[in-house]
Amino acid sequence: MAQTAPPPGTPSSPATPRTGDENPWASGGIMFAGVLLLVDGVLDAIKGIAGIASDDVYARINDYVFKFNVTAWGWIHLILGILIAVVGWGILRGFAWARGAGVGLAALNMIANFMWLPYQPVWAVVSLAIDTFVIWALCTARKPVI
Repeated sequence: MAQTAPPPGTPSSPATPRTGDENPWASGGIMFAGVLLLVDGVLDAIKGIAGIASDDVYARINDYVFKFNVTAWGWIHLILGILIAVVGWGILRGFAWARGAGVGLAALNMIANFMWLPYQPVWAVVSLAIDTFVIWALCTARKPVI
């Protein structure tokens, strides 16, 4: 028996109807944003522990406007990292509060990493890119995670 293809414009499977306003990149991106926040939070915590444990791990900057002691930067990154990891876990679990907190903490982490640029430029730029994607994904997805 020959099967015919559905006419153009009709969904191929009636079990998965799609509304016209949902962006598939954003829908899949929100779960990826949760994973990225979790990983970025753990990496920030490791970055903070390294700064707290030893002052000579990161480069010393002499004339920089946002100059802090490396130990102070370590505490900033450790606290932000723990908070970001918890929010990433919350996004993966589907908690409603985690999306708003994720946007806020990703923005705060962007500011901290921008000020951290002279100490670890490559790591800071990678974190800036991750935070940019996270903010985009959390702000553009219209449907809940689960």
